[in-house]
Amino acid sequence: MSLKQPRFVCMTPIRNEAKILDRFLECTSLWANNIIISDQCSEDNSKEIAGGYPKVTLVENFEKEYNEKQVRQILIDEARKIKGPKIIFAIDADEILTPEILQEAELEKFYSEAPGTVFMANFVNICPDMKYYWNGPLKLPVAFYDDGISQFEAEKIHTFRNVCPKNAVKVNLNNPVIMHFQFTDWERMESKHRWYQCWERVNNPKKSAIEIYRGYHHMYSISQDEMHDIPDFWFEEYKNMGININTVNKDSNYYWDKTVLNYFDTYGTDFFKREAIWNINWVEKASCYKYENSERFVDPRSKFQKHIHEWLKKTQADYNKLSVRIVSKLLKLLFKQ
Repeated sequence: MSLKQPRFVCMTPIRNEAKILDRFLECTSLWANNIIISDQCSEDNSKEIAGGYPKVTLVENFEKEYNEKQVRQILIDEARKIKGPKIIFAIDADEILTPEILQEAELEKFYSEAPGTVFMANFVNICPDMKYYWNGPLKLPVAFYDDGISQFEAEKIHTFRNVCPKNAVKVNLNNPVIMHFQFTDWERMESKHRWYQCWERVNNPKKSAIEIYRGYHHMYSISQDEMHDIPDFWFEEYKNMGININTVNKDSNYYWDKTVLNYFDTYGTDFFKREAIWNINWVEKASCYKYENSERFVDPRSKFQKHIHEWLKKTQADYNKLSVRIVSKLLKLLFKQ
């Protein structure tokens, strides 16, 4: 790397990512000069895995509560300790950049820009069969050519991952693409989305249960027309380098389930009866985690509430239709208790 070329610094928060972390770090180590990992109280061996990669700097985050702004700020502060020009990438552990990031022609697109530039990348969701993908709703600010002064602005959840000044020059990249592997382990994804819904109820208690449902069940409304073949190049190039990225290390225990049980412990199950999180047996889960009196975690929903959830499920693919929107508006008034 010449003196004129900036370093590539990747920032990634983790929490109990042992099942997927090796794959991420093997791929990312191919192109990143530095990898900043912030671990938030992992209970598995994520920290040990991260520590085994020479490019990794591990920062511990002892904050118990989920706060994306705080998590990302820790990473940005650490990345900015690295001297010299740098382009800071924000990529999660269940994401991998397509192999174009290793090509000189693609790298020149980054090198040719000035500090303060934001690089926008396409975001695609890999299907469980590893044969197809569907596009995310928008491009993500995958990288920022650090100017050393722009501040990070964000919310507590579903927010910008990186510095992204309002008036910054934005470069739209065709390649590389961000491959999102969350949906390749469907049960893991469902566990995370159950937790998301509970987090919303606790932190945004006035938010409509209908709105929460629609926001966290979008993956059930993807049509066949939205599916695209995964280019062989995306997986094969990594395989040629000895990295098999199209494997899934599944587990039946996900820490989000325990977090939801802790919510039940604190707020009671009635507080969450409007959320569509009752597709698993929480009594059995509580017994597995050795909670006392696990029967208190039984499904608290009335027949009416169960019918509402069934209707939401059936109409998810058509939620933008006028008739569905009208009914949804009425339900927002009725479905408050």
